[in-house]
Amino acid sequence: MAKIFCIANQKGGVGKTTTTVNLAAGLARIGQRVLMVDLDPQGNATMGSGVDKRKLELTVYDVLLESASVTEARVRSEKCGYDVLGANRELAGAEVELVDVERRERRLRQALAQVDTSYDFILVDCPPSLSMLTLNGLCCAHGVIVPMQCEYFALEGLTDLVNTIKQVHANLNKDLQIIGLLRVMYDPRITLQQQVSEQLKSHFKEKVFDTVIPRNVRLAEAPSYGLPGVVFDPAARGSQAFMEFAQEMVERIRKM
Repeated sequence: MAKIFCIANQKGGVGKTTTTVNLAAGLARIGQRVLMVDLDPQGNATMGSGVDKRKLELTVYDVLLESASVTEARVRSEKCGYDVLGANRELAGAEVELVDVERRERRLRQALAQVDTSYDFILVDCPPSLSMLTLNGLCCAHGVIVPMQCEYFALEGLTDLVNTIKQVHANLNKDLQIIGLLRVMYDPRITLQQQVSEQLKSHFKEKVFDTVIPRNVRLAEAPSYGLPGVVFDPAARGSQAFMEFAQEMVERIRKM
């Protein structure tokens, strides 16, 4: 059975997509079978996995509207070593089209159940808002991975996200929990980041991943080449940190 994880944060620009594609590539490199689901109409995770969103015949949009299965819509990213259920601008229309549909928040869950035995991990990249798309992601997931910068406003956004997860857990998905908080774009030279990091660890304790992703130029450059940093430059500090994170994820899942 696949373990399904949402990478979510209601605050934009915190590295959700970077985390999703690099974790997917890292897990693939250590022998895990991975499906990456792009739930953001911008399609950045699709492009960042070496897949051209403009050339996709079928996307997650077709899966949500039940006009295609995951098996039909997924494509293989040979460079990255994992499968991609991609997205493009069409996905923005799904919000409107799903409004009057029955069990609209469970469409993705039902679709992924058909490929449950084909993967070890399914990673869902969510848009930076609490939309019907994000809700589909949260309803199908076993847990949420929260990438966050160690800054003051990030703490405020985290409170909102925790409340959202509690509501979804209570009403729609009893399996949902926070798997862990991942500190990203971390610069140990900045005192405030050190302080926020310590606050996170004292409040959330073991929910904070041991791995810390440093601020890294090579990670930032990688999307322009259509690749995760782990594939683009495996020797970069950021890439090595994501490989450590992939190992930590596998170990954490074994203990669950």
